[in-house]
Formats: sequence, structure tokens, C-alpha cells
Amino acid sequence: MESNPKPQQINVELGEKEAEGIYSNLVMISHSSAECIMDFTRMLPGTPKAKVFARIIMTPQHVKSFLHALQDNIKKYEKQFGEIKLHGNDKQKSHGFQSDSNNNNNKDISS
Repeated sequence: MESNPKPQQINVELGEKEAEGIYSNLVMISHSSAECIMDFTRMLPGTPKAKVFARIIMTPQHVKSFLHALQDNIKKYEKQFGEIKLHGNDKQKSHGFQSDSNNNNNKDISS
């Protein structure tokens, strides 16, 4: 008897509002031992504060899987369209990542 499990097909429904998407150029990330929280926001020139447009909460295991999926998609993107350039050229600098001095568990990712 063969025990090759068939891949499960998942039907995903995309609502009209969600299909429009949300633009974000800043992500604030924090974590605990049980979850990672990503607050997607957008900074506009001349605006002193940002509004969170979406908050995504995932387990650390799902975040790591998400990271691998992003890395795979970036490789595919760059193969098709060329290397994605990051601003600045200082290799010692962590491009787009800044530690929050009040909480070492928070990271900001901005473009």
C-alpha cells in the first residue's frame, strides 16, 4: 500500500476591499516568546506621526516560514527583473532596520 499523501488544495477568497491592498513603507516589529507582531504603517514627508493600517500577529514558526517564502520570492523577482538596490552603500549599516532604544524587541523596517 502506498502512503504518499496528496497535497491539500486550499481555496482562498479575496474580498473586494482586501483586493485593493494597503501601501506600507514602514513596518514596526515586536515579539514575545509566543508571537510576533507586525504593524504596517506609512510615513509621509512632513508628517510627524504614522498610522497603523494593518497589524499582523503570527507565531514565530509562521514568521520563519514567511521569511523563507519572501526570500524565495525575492530570488525569483531578481532573476526576472534584476537586483533590488537598497539605499546607501555602507555594508556595516543594517539597511532599513533601526533598533528602538526603548525596547530591544522592536525593529522598524522602512524604505
